[in-house]
Amino acid sequence: MGRAPHAPAVTASATARRAYYLDALGIDAYLSRRAPAPAPAVVVAAPAMMATPDSDWETLRAEVAGCTKCRLCETRTQTVFGVGDLHARWMVVGEAPGAEEDRRGEPFVGRAGQLLNSMLRAVGLARENVFIANILKCRPPGNRDPKPDEVASCLPYLARQVALVEPAIILAVGRIAAQNLLGTDAPLAHLRGTVHRFGAAGTPLVVTYHPAYLLRSPGEKRKAWDDLKLARSLADGGRAE
Repeated sequence: MGRAPHAPAVTASATARRAYYLDALGIDAYLSRRAPAPAPAVVVAAPAMMATPDSDWETLRAEVAGCTKCRLCETRTQTVFGVGDLHARWMVVGEAPGAEEDRRGEPFVGRAGQLLNSMLRAVGLARENVFIANILKCRPPGNRDPKPDEVASCLPYLARQVALVEPAIILAVGRIAAQNLLGTDAPLAHLRGTVHRFGAAGTPLVVTYHPAYLLRSPGEKRKAWDDLKLARSLADGGRAE
């Protein structure tokens, strides 16, 4: 099965395109009074490729659903496997399910999920165009940080998801996700702005802020926009904006 085509936003000019991106992220754009008003952008969503049965995916999904490798199985409502295009060029990886994700069985819902959707729209993607997953498939009680043994038990599932999706880029959102994917304790500030590699295939990986953090610290959205531009450049084959 081939990959769904990447559908960029259609804009009238580079200025309009930049204004659309910033608006999608909730960043104020300051324009000259003589500058023409930006034309509205249209994001064309490629059809999601979710319906075709695949034995490897079904086997992995069943393993995750029945997993008892750590004690999180005792407190979860259900596992949160991941959602999206099984052949996506972009893969977004977060930390762990929260309370709402645990109830619904889907990652990145609620306000943080809405902001993530806006971040994706800023680079011309709909939520259905990407595959979204977490380091952990079960919610840690009280939304605490994952423990090392929990990550060790769960990370192989994520590695298999990456191998099946074969994304062109992984976007790690938040410190916990980035540190566990890269096997480092370096602070997020030191991990941003650099192209990392994940797994045996050396998949390019870019680190950015978690949407929940951006909701608390909206002044950091411009830095997140820089991260998204870097990721988009890599996903598009290294082309600059």
